[in-house]
Amino acid sequence: MLPEGVRHLDPETAVFDAMLSGWERQQQSRFLRPETMAPRVRLIRRFAEFAGLYPWRWTPGEVEAFTADLVSGARPRAHSTIRGYQLTIRLFCEFITDPRYGWPTECEQRFGQVPAQICHEWNTVAHLSDVEGQPGRRALTYEEVQALFDAADARVEQIRSRGRKGSLAALRDAAILKTTYAYGLRRREVARLDLADFRLNSRAAGYGLFGSVQVRYGKASRGGPPKRRTVLTVPEMDWIVEVLNQWREEIRPLFSPAAHPAMWVTERRGRISINYLNEMFTRTRQDAGLDGVHDLHSLRHSYVTHLLEFGYPPLMVQQQVGHAYQSTTALYTSVSDEFRNRLLEQSLHDHPELWETAP
Repeated sequence: MLPEGVRHLDPETAVFDAMLSGWERQQQSRFLRPETMAPRVRLIRRFAEFAGLYPWRWTPGEVEAFTADLVSGARPRAHSTIRGYQLTIRLFCEFITDPRYGWPTECEQRFGQVPAQICHEWNTVAHLSDVEGQPGRRALTYEEVQALFDAADARVEQIRSRGRKGSLAALRDAAILKTTYAYGLRRREVARLDLADFRLNSRAAGYGLFGSVQVRYGKASRGGPPKRRTVLTVPEMDWIVEVLNQWREEIRPLFSPAAHPAMWVTERRGRISINYLNEMFTRTRQDAGLDGVHDLHSLRHSYVTHLLEFGYPPLMVQQQVGHAYQSTTALYTSVSDEFRNRLLEQSLHDHPELWETAP
């Protein structure tokens, strides 16, 4: 990373930049995505600026001061965010302290100091809880999901009544929200859907082309390609078939998409973006009067919870949402008290002796 025979005017900056370039190349070799690598590099530069020191002069005190700064002030960072930052610093330090990459020798020859690992078990956040998200984030109730859909539909009528442009986009947004919930999709999975991804299910021929959807851009494992899965349309969500048929046959052609393969197209005949999905959900959530802690991913949590409440086996739910482990699906689940009471009543009905012998 450092050309031989080159005399740098600012050797410290040159070495630091070369370290970051080498670390980025190492991550590329592991097939990590650019959207994973770029924030990591930015964080290391931010940490170096905070410390006012180059990596070969860092000590554990720098990461401790950085953490203290992050958790103080009017908007302290979340537990999971802090842990992620510390993990990134730890990974970078592992790279520059590994003798196989030569940075300890290079730094000692140039600056008389060597980099050290500054993140250890006594000054970093331990991963002790499976769920580190905000306590207020949960699956939406059926009433809240309906309120969200009503707000999206009402926006269409509001735009039409004012004689303004945008009613087609509002119809599209309402269909996107309903599709996200009806199939339990992630943001990227929704944005990357093509028309051809919707397929006939021979066991549910009445649903036509919308008997299932093939998700081609599922969440990838480390360094792996996007995972694929097929999500079946379930009877409790079959109202989505009418929504999708109307979108495909009546509304989408009005965008003049020509041969564009995307399911969700913009007014400029492009594919919808993830950022737009976030903005659209925020606007609709505000119109519905829901808590600001919820985001588009809350619909996926709701899908998991509601399928379980409908009585689907956990393994099927796990396969529908594309989780490798049932324990991951369990993290998404927040069944209602009413559902748990129904299970309790059923158990008491099936085993009356439990009730009769209760103290």
